[in-house]
Amino acid sequence: MKLKSKMLTVGLIASAVVPLAACGNGSGQGNSTAEKTFVYGTTGYGKDMLNVGTNPHDGYTGWSTLRYGIGETLFKYDDSMQIQPWLAKSYEFIDNTHVKIQLRDDVTFSSGRKMDATAVKQCLDDLIKVNDRAPSDLKIANITTDGDYTVIIETSEPTPAIINFLSDPYGCIIDMNVPEKDMIVAGTGPFIATSVSDTQIDLVKNPNYWGGDVKLDKLTVKGIVDGTTLTNALQNGEIDATYGLPYASYSLFENNSDYKISYAETSRQFFGKFNYNTAALKDQNVRKAISMGIDKEGFVNTLLNGHGAVSKGPFPAALSFGDNTVNTVSYDPEGAKALLEQSGWVDTDGDGIREKDGQKLSLRWVTYPGRQELPLLAESAQASLKNIGVDIQVNSTQDHKSLWKSGQYDIYVSAMVTAPTGDPEYFFNTHAVTGAPSNYEGYSNAKLDELAKTLHSTFDTAERGKIATQMSQIILDDNAYFFASHLKMGIVTKSGVTGLEPHPCDYYEVTADLDKN
Repeated sequence: MKLKSKMLTVGLIASAVVPLAACGNGSGQGNSTAEKTFVYGTTGYGKDMLNVGTNPHDGYTGWSTLRYGIGETLFKYDDSMQIQPWLAKSYEFIDNTHVKIQLRDDVTFSSGRKMDATAVKQCLDDLIKVNDRAPSDLKIANITTDGDYTVIIETSEPTPAIINFLSDPYGCIIDMNVPEKDMIVAGTGPFIATSVSDTQIDLVKNPNYWGGDVKLDKLTVKGIVDGTTLTNALQNGEIDATYGLPYASYSLFENNSDYKISYAETSRQFFGKFNYNTAALKDQNVRKAISMGIDKEGFVNTLLNGHGAVSKGPFPAALSFGDNTVNTVSYDPEGAKALLEQSGWVDTDGDGIREKDGQKLSLRWVTYPGRQELPLLAESAQASLKNIGVDIQVNSTQDHKSLWKSGQYDIYVSAMVTAPTGDPEYFFNTHAVTGAPSNYEGYSNAKLDELAKTLHSTFDTAERGKIATQMSQIILDDNAYFFASHLKMGIVTKSGVTGLEPHPCDYYEVTADLDKN
């Protein structure tokens, strides 16, 4: 069977250290020879996000590599989540297990080395050697070069989503001849990192950027978790733009000619996972009751001020395999109470919390503050679940991952872009199938695992969507997770800022076009 897919016409899956106080006056306004500097404040960088550093092969750090203009991938997504060429010119499936990728011949790493087939092979070889997700996603068995600018990837099994997975941030192409030092790597992007810490990345323009003129001379990305600090920094002119403002702060900048707000609907999902090792949560009635007892509409409309979309499943309605294709429980406190009573959970001492066999229905809710929506969701759920007799003990901590990995939680609530590659396979492979790298809760469903195998080898786009819908429905029917809302991403900039827009896949924030006047 010979399958061909030319990059310019077909996308595989089409769906969905500068001191802070000194940064506000370096724009070079009125002086064309002055350095043009820019400070970007964001809640999207830091330990909570698991993306500190710039090495894309290290866990989820590739998000920082890609977001802040340090590295680029072979292919990328347009605003409609269609795959487009980037460092590569095209691709072609020679057969079910071989894909030929034609590279650009005009790309240079920030190290000065030419990006050619050998460099790409070195990078991808290291990726599948050290990254925790890439091997199971890509299924790469071997990579060969065919001339200076062609690579042929052989997979161990049919992998129709390989081009999508290569567009994941971990797929940023870096120069493996330049060892990582102080969390800095050599990429192909418009900016070069000069200093990296847990809270800040300092960058300078790449003077030899292959993609055109870079407008800024210096860029500082500051990870700022506190919403008040972020808001004040923008108001005081200490930063030029921000992502992650508290929702209550948006009204300060709306209808104000000194600022501009840009929005994009994304597949970033705020969702909770039940620990299957918790005795009470082994009972599906309890899991279902909790899902029914969370007021999603109240959370989105009141606490998020409408800056989001209530969700049913893992994917937004805009995708062909999204919320419009699945069914889930609705907010139903009385129905939730009935389920708990069926399972023997009753309030015998009148304190409002149910008990069974002498144990209170008290559950540890672990989350983190880096995503402002998560503490708000915890606050909302704690109140609504108390109404059905469930005590929620919230622990919002930067140490959330270690608690999650070690099982020291009952409900783990996080944020994840569920379809960053425009394809449903990513979410299931990372979180839901048995033994997935982020399946610490111990969820397992044999039917889901079988469908995951079928999805992985299915090339037809429409059929992939149908399979994904079935898989989402299995998770919902098992009440393995609850899905609260999808993010409506907002970036607020000073009025003179151009070239900084949110993207549906939550990538591509900093580009060569970023400028301020």
